[in-house]
Amino acid sequence: MNTACKLVTAFGAVAFGATSAFAQTRVIGVEDLDERIEDIEEQTEEEFEDAQDDARFGFGRFDQGLTGSLSGSGVVTSGNTDTADFAIGGRLRYGAGLTNYSLGVAAFYGEEDHDRSENNVFVTADVNRSITEQFYLFALGRYEYDEFGPFEHDAFLGVGPGVRLYNTEQFAWRVQAGPGVRYTKDQDGEDETDFAVIASSRLFYSISETAFFTNDTDILHSDVGTQIINDAGVNFRLTDTLSTRVAYRTDWNSDPIDGFDETDNKLTVSVVYAFN
Repeated sequence: MNTACKLVTAFGAVAFGATSAFAQTRVIGVEDLDERIEDIEEQTEEEFEDAQDDARFGFGRFDQGLTGSLSGSGVVTSGNTDTADFAIGGRLRYGAGLTNYSLGVAAFYGEEDHDRSENNVFVTADVNRSITEQFYLFALGRYEYDEFGPFEHDAFLGVGPGVRLYNTEQFAWRVQAGPGVRYTKDQDGEDETDFAVIASSRLFYSISETAFFTNDTDILHSDVGTQIINDAGVNFRLTDTLSTRVAYRTDWNSDPIDGFDETDNKLTVSVVYAFN
């Protein structure tokens, strides 16, 4: 770190987003505490970087050639409570002229007292071909495995056009939609393959030189139901030393299976403060 002292405070998951990796209340030893602070810091900075990723909003061609990142974490505890939490994530991007390719993978696994509490894998692949500065074509594939979600398997493959309605440094907004095929298998073992339609919106608005607002919306419809995901966030970089992000995410499923609610909400508030 390039500062003599850094204090990071993250009020993650005020509504539903608490994770067991930070659930312990007793920390003994400076090294343990430093590691936990660094984990929170990395997670918070990643949220800021994702929100500022101009490739998600404007024209934003990827750098030519191959770029990417890979990260992982693991926490194991024993004693009064036996837990194990592991996470791995990676992103590859390849720019070839007007065509951009991206691949993302994230996996999460958790145990508590030797019983699995989380087992989730998410993969996305995206090809984006710019026709003009306003219009582009996309091909999108996504797959999610969730041992404890409404659908154990949920996959989608689709293609379609997209348009950049606005594309300035202050305000960028693009929308895309297209047909595809969706495969689902719920926790009762019932599986279906259906025609599906996806529509997405990516909006970025610069409130000032130090604050900006983002809103991501995805709507996926098929015979098994409609899923809407909306993630809105306000990001403040008030000074060189103080940054804040407030985000609210809503996941809505029109036809959840028995035992699951239609809506999940997650409110996160993250603060980063650094001083020399």
